[in-house]
Amino acid sequence: MQSKTHWEQVYAAKSPSDVSWYQPRATLSLGLIQRIGTGPDAAIIDVGGGTSTLTDDLIGLGYHNLSVLDLSGEALAVARRRLGQKSDLVNWVEADVTSATLPERFFDVWHDRAVFHFLTDEADRRTYVEQVVRAVKPGGHVIVATFAPDGPAQCSGLPVVQYDADSLHGEFGPAFELVEHDEEAHVTPAGRVQHFIYCHCVKPH
Repeated sequence: MQSKTHWEQVYAAKSPSDVSWYQPRATLSLGLIQRIGTGPDAAIIDVGGGTSTLTDDLIGLGYHNLSVLDLSGEALAVARRRLGQKSDLVNWVEADVTSATLPERFFDVWHDRAVFHFLTDEADRRTYVEQVVRAVKPGGHVIVATFAPDGPAQCSGLPVVQYDADSLHGEFGPAFELVEHDEEAHVTPAGRVQHFIYCHCVKPH
């Protein structure tokens, strides 16, 4: 896993709207979560959520059992300042997802846009999936987005692994049911297009 120092430096040096993965609204992620239809009581974790506005929109829709996990404390601090008093509605977790202590069988929805593709080491990917198995409720939903095969080979100066829907689903194993997948042509603040693949799976009972 990439170092915490790297990401602290990224968020200290750049404003949230200047990083390449910035979205004014996480429209595709929000739509996937809404289609699940779990309701405002659903326990949702946004892995690598950092400064993402997904949490803002979920709060606006009445969701109130939210967690955001990120390696960077600076990123989490930016999000907390932006949300103001509403930040008290969120459980903020400053940790590496591969070693974080998360509650067992707790989350209804696990969301990750652009963390998993940084796991270039197979052992880290196995540990990540083990975290999902441990932390997500049986029958819970797992939404993971990575760079597509025609997406960048690097991000923030670090190598990534590119996936199509089959290879991304394959990392989680056949026991996970692939419900749907979608593609996104993300336009960076610099005007470049980055292609993402989103997979929505259900954890086995």
